Amino acid sequence: MSRWARLWQLTWAERGLLAQALLLLPLTAVALRLMGFQRWQAVLGRLAPIRSAPETNHVTRIVEGRATARLVDAAARHGPYRATCLPRSLALWWLLRRRGIEGDLRIGVRKEAGQFQAHAWVEYRGAVLNDRVNVSERYAAFDRAILPIGESI
Repeated sequence: MSRWARLWQLTWAERGLLAQALLLLPLTAVALRLMGFQRWQAVLGRLAPIRSAPETNHVTRIVEGRATARLVDAAARHGPYRATCLPRSLALWWLLRRRGIEGDLRIGVRKEAGQFQAHAWVEYRGAVLNDRVNVSERYAAFDRAILPIGESI
């Protein structure tokens, strides 16, 4: 099936999320270079403050989070900007917050073949949304989720 056929199979809400991701990914990449990680995450946090959403089953939220992650991934793979894991994860984290889903931005590190590597992903209640479920076995994650300046767990 062609990309266009898949695009037309999306709902209007999914197309809206895809469009947001297409804009947010390059914006995030530029903002990370100009402002740095902490300040850009703080800006995103202010633009989408944590709000109380209607209580739903956490499994439903995981499914919704993974569906949103697939749209962000599609925007990163097929859009004009090929985003790496950090802009992808920040974009997903922000889109989820806007929908009332408190995702946890996780960053992990490893040393492979003498090279230091870092990786970012998003979890919801311990469930990985935008990576393989065993990502924490491949990367040593920081003890806590990465929160915007001024927010606490």
